[in-house]
Amino acid sequence: MEHPINILERYWKFTSFRPEQKAIINAVIDGEDTFVLLPTGGGKSLCFQIPALAKKGICIVISPLIALMKDQVQALNNKGIKAMSITSGISYKDLDTLLDNCIYGNYKFLYLSPERLQQELVQSRIRQMHVNLIAVDEAHCISQWGSDFRPAYKNITLLRQLQPSVNVVALTASAKPDVVQDIVKELDFINPKIFRKSFVRPNLAYMVFHENDKYYRLETILKKNAESSIIYVRNRKLTLDISAFLNSKNITATYYHGGLSNIEKDKNMTAWLHNQNQVMVATNAFGMGIDKPDVKTVIHLNLPESIESYFQEAGRVGRNGEKAFAIILKNKSDESLIKNQFLSVLPTVNLVKQVYRKLCNYFQISYGEGEYLTFNFDFNTFCKTYNFSSILCYNAILLLDRNSIITLSKQFKNKVTIQFITSNKSLFNYLETHQNYGIIVKSILRLYGGVFDHITKIDLSKITKKASVSEPVLIKTLQQLEEDKVISLNLAKTDAQVTFIEPREDDKTINRIAKIIEQQNKLKQQQVKAMLDYTENDSVCKSMQLLAYFGEKNPEPCGICSVCLNSKEQKKKPQDLKSIRNQIIELLENGDQSSRVLLSHLDCEEQDMKTVLKLLLEHQIISITQTNTYKLSHL
Repeated sequence: MEHPINILERYWKFTSFRPEQKAIINAVIDGEDTFVLLPTGGGKSLCFQIPALAKKGICIVISPLIALMKDQVQALNNKGIKAMSITSGISYKDLDTLLDNCIYGNYKFLYLSPERLQQELVQSRIRQMHVNLIAVDEAHCISQWGSDFRPAYKNITLLRQLQPSVNVVALTASAKPDVVQDIVKELDFINPKIFRKSFVRPNLAYMVFHENDKYYRLETILKKNAESSIIYVRNRKLTLDISAFLNSKNITATYYHGGLSNIEKDKNMTAWLHNQNQVMVATNAFGMGIDKPDVKTVIHLNLPESIESYFQEAGRVGRNGEKAFAIILKNKSDESLIKNQFLSVLPTVNLVKQVYRKLCNYFQISYGEGEYLTFNFDFNTFCKTYNFSSILCYNAILLLDRNSIITLSKQFKNKVTIQFITSNKSLFNYLETHQNYGIIVKSILRLYGGVFDHITKIDLSKITKKASVSEPVLIKTLQQLEEDKVISLNLAKTDAQVTFIEPREDDKTINRIAKIIEQQNKLKQQQVKAMLDYTENDSVCKSMQLLAYFGEKNPEPCGICSVCLNSKEQKKKPQDLKSIRNQIIELLENGDQSSRVLLSHLDCEEQDMKTVLKLLLEHQIISITQTNTYKLSHL
């Protein structure tokens, strides 16, 4: 067996392991059932990849995240390591071939979603594989008390029956103590080796600032720390708005969200990774698998849905060990926003039953039938037909998907394919008599060079942009070109596909998962409350609050978070604060002033000014006007 350090040097170009990685890798190689809790950026993937490469055979990796599976498979293939992922949308024949390749093709890694383990073909082939390790990524998904619980994760124990002599390594970046115990129990670990790295990040300053004007504070933070940064926002529109705002302030910024094409994602990501842009403004779709060590600041402009999410996103900062900042900017409206975004959209059991019944009716599935039938699904039309709130309906359908009642294959862009079936000469003769189609046809030809030679997938939005026409006009033109036998056209009118996993039983189907739905809704409420408590608690060190949440005993104050710094400020010599007090009063004698104007005239830190303003307000020496400026109370 090759020594792990040689594998590390050959494929990853490192000459040593982190202390915790070495112990974990040795335990996994020794055949121990192993639980690994390493915070984001702790190098979890190496903990199963190195042992799998050290032994003969193939490692089966279970992961719920298709994007992360693809990223890891691509990274391994780029190193010359044979790996594949089997995700949705693969035909039975192709699945059969891929699984045979795993048995006979010297593959080292097979990435599967937990749902795939339900297929008899997959189970049959796994029995024939020389499996050297089973790795369960995002292991918290197996626990009913963990965030992102997926009932399909319960199927993982099947692997233990199919390959009883193979050890299991479970990995996660965030799990409370009760979740850890649940994972170990559910995976049927025998004498498990449990590795927990402390969540302490001594170089990371956790800050929560209560701001009326978040944009102004954003600008000042990024200009003061003019290094690589990430800003997390609530929705796709805000990624564009905030990046445009920052660029207008001469702070280079780009954006990232799930609706961008792969080309746009890669372009924006590359610009940020190579520091051509200081700031990446993103939704929570960004960050998985990103390891950029020099990120100086992560700023949440909107509250995350849970401490788990926040800790993972904040953990992408300061991986080079230098001082870094994880900042939440909060104001009075945030509590109602987070509740509206994450709690008011939780579907009840009754709503899930209703959506499921209507879904079956929509596709005319009879009672007791429908198993493994697949349908094209126009989500917006479905919502309009039954007068459903789109967000509540979507979350109900996601619950059905997560609980393996259905599978939902999302195709957010219309899949349109065309091929020109006339000759070049005939086409231009046609355009002479149909000149109004000229700009659209020429735009297609410029964008898609092989459209005469083979069926070509086209992007309607790109063509509308290039030809300066609306999408309905473009579609009408394509349909006319098809009718005139100029092109062959396949115009998909769907944004998703739905496959029914179980026969229709209406309420009985949902009753089986009712407790899970209620429990997950309750968990979401607890998580939002914990997030709000964290942002509101200005008396306990922020780092201590986070560490206590994850079950660490007797954490120490960090000394650098917003709470610790504020405590230090309050212990400053009274004469220092008295001098600032006198300056503020003197400035306000000339008229009302905003905090920005006051700070520009004061020779002190902003936190000192805020401390003094708070004291002056408490003693009613000053008051706040309707326009959020300060004035002397006696004037």
